[in-house]
Amino acid sequence: MKKYATSTYFYFIIPSLIGVFLFMTPILTEEGWKVPIAILANQFASIVASIISYFTIIMFAISALGALIAKVIPRKNTKEPSILDTLFYVNWFWTIARCLGLVFASMVVFTFGPAAINNENTGGLLMDPNGGLVTFLFTIFLFAGFLLPFLTNFGLLEFFGTMMVRIMRPLFKSPGRSSIDALTSWVGDGTIGVLMTSKQYEMGNYTKKEAAIIATSFSVVSITFCIVVLETVNLARYFIPYYLTVVLCGIVLAIIMPRIYPLAKKEDTYIDGTPVDYSREELPKGYNAVSHGLENALAVAHENRDPRQFLKDGSRNVVDLWIGVAPIVMAFGTIALMLAEFTNIFSILGKPFEPILTVLGLPEAAEAAQTMVVGFADMFLPSILGAGIESEVTRFVIAVVSVSQLIYMSEVGGLILGTKIPLKFFDLVILFILRTLISLPIAAMVGHLIF
Repeated sequence: MKKYATSTYFYFIIPSLIGVFLFMTPILTEEGWKVPIAILANQFASIVASIISYFTIIMFAISALGALIAKVIPRKNTKEPSILDTLFYVNWFWTIARCLGLVFASMVVFTFGPAAINNENTGGLLMDPNGGLVTFLFTIFLFAGFLLPFLTNFGLLEFFGTMMVRIMRPLFKSPGRSSIDALTSWVGDGTIGVLMTSKQYEMGNYTKKEAAIIATSFSVVSITFCIVVLETVNLARYFIPYYLTVVLCGIVLAIIMPRIYPLAKKEDTYIDGTPVDYSREELPKGYNAVSHGLENALAVAHENRDPRQFLKDGSRNVVDLWIGVAPIVMAFGTIALMLAEFTNIFSILGKPFEPILTVLGLPEAAEAAQTMVVGFADMFLPSILGAGIESEVTRFVIAVVSVSQLIYMSEVGGLILGTKIPLKFFDLVILFILRTLISLPIAAMVGHLIF
């Protein structure tokens, strides 16, 4: 094993422990269990609540205008793009989406335009300065983006990735390092998981297929949100069997989804087009998983001793998320919520689920059917619509499925579309439907055992 200075061990251990504490250590607060990074974001959000909406508008304007200006200014260097190139040289689809995000946000903040957009259940829900998703994303992006290098830059992923590859690769078709990504998502928050996956993909650590698998299989909602969902459907006393069922569904889905369309058809190449390299996961002669993982971790820590690189990477993460991702979430989230609020499209789309729910022996199948698809717009809508259903087993199934679906356009779905992760809108629709169909019988089976 290659010799490293004692200081390199500290560069690996101390920042990695800080990262584990910030992103993966639940702390009990008045609002439930939360990881420190979410606590910091919530506290800061309350401090800046009076100005966050206006700051959001400014960032959206920079995002949209920068993309429009880039359309008339030719790119100077395509081989080594600057941060401005990566921020503003996007295709017309994303340019229009950014402009829509700016328009929608402006209508909400300055109260003009159609009521369907600035309604409190559509654009108003996303732009609420006291907990709206988009405004909260600006604070969570600030802390998560800036502090993410603690998890990614000092060897933690390399250390555990080497040891976990024999579990993650055969079960979930993903590299060992994704175990940290998965745990961060599961314990912390799905948005943090997508952020981490996107950055690892851009750094060349995940292939297109791996990034798509990890973002759509492990970016689950937090434990705190699961509690809120259960309270909404008035089943809080069943939290332990409920959460165990969510975990069961999550594991089954994470095993099945990478093996079927559309994830199975994604290219197994890195962002630069090079094919997947499984040799990086092989153990060299004379090494075991721990010693090889430690050497890989120390090599990465040694390369990242300069604190200026940490500041540069963290700052770039934040700006990239504020300008490149947040407007997309606003655009797609608002459209999805308007469809849910002002049209009967989800009721129509939910009709095919009615006979399935009946076959599964769930009472009030007609009322529950629309909750199977409305979650595509927002994760909380199924629980709200299902709260009035009398049958406890049906409410239980709705609560489990709504969390297992994972692809919500007002959060994870919109966030994925705003990143470079190679998933299109149609992919997310198919993934949502498949996750619903697979998790539904599991939830129903457990529900019948409990009630």
